[in-house]
Amino acid sequence: MTAPALVVEGLTVRYGSLTALDDVSWTVDDGEIVGVIGPNGAGKSSSFAAITNTVPHEGECRLYGASTAGMSTQALARRGLRRTFQQNSFFTGLTVLENAMASLQVERATRLLPGIVTPWRESRARAGIRRDAGALLAEFGIAARYHELLPDDLPYGLQRVLSIVLAYGGGTRVLLVDEPAAGVGGDDMRNLADLLGELRGRGLAIVLIEHHMDLVMEIVDRLVVVDRGERIAYGPPADVQRQPAVLEAYLGRTA
Repeated sequence: MTAPALVVEGLTVRYGSLTALDDVSWTVDDGEIVGVIGPNGAGKSSSFAAITNTVPHEGECRLYGASTAGMSTQALARRGLRRTFQQNSFFTGLTVLENAMASLQVERATRLLPGIVTPWRESRARAGIRRDAGALLAEFGIAARYHELLPDDLPYGLQRVLSIVLAYGGGTRVLLVDEPAAGVGGDDMRNLADLLGELRGRGLAIVLIEHHMDLVMEIVDRLVVVDRGERIAYGPPADVQRQPAVLEAYLGRTA
């Protein structure tokens, strides 16, 4: 039996005397979107920080069966586990195209000595990365007329798309997406839903934190609901949304 793409088991995060996440477990498989939802302060973003080893935590995470304990964020990225952030995070001094090139360069960079001895190979490799970066952007709806702009000059909806595309572009297998629809609506929301669905169709395992419940209920395969650091529900969206504990967490009442 094939191991899940990512297993989170007994994940616990404490900030001093505050327990932000308490013994939370879930899994995500290739070609699946798992949603993580809950009220503000429930511990959702702390779970992403723990999974990527940017905060101390207890519990275990396994990436395709291998423990991630002690791995740096960079090492996890090289193994295919990457994330986006609530706030856009770009190389602000680089153009949109150059940002995309940087995301691909991680996987294809030549070593220093061959680059010195045979610089023509480095030049040819860079030209190939530039071509592929342009194709990647266009493929996900960022047209060529935007490629030479700085990311901050893009329409905001495209900035949110760009953040996902850049995370995906360099060999990602498991993608943690943190509130991609924050500040967007209408056609931009539709584009995000289509983008995430397309990535799932390519076999990515996606974990989505999102407050826009229409988006969540449309695209996720399973839901994890956390409240005050604890997992209070887990399963198919249609089942989860009817559970009394979930209604209590969101609406302050039981069914």
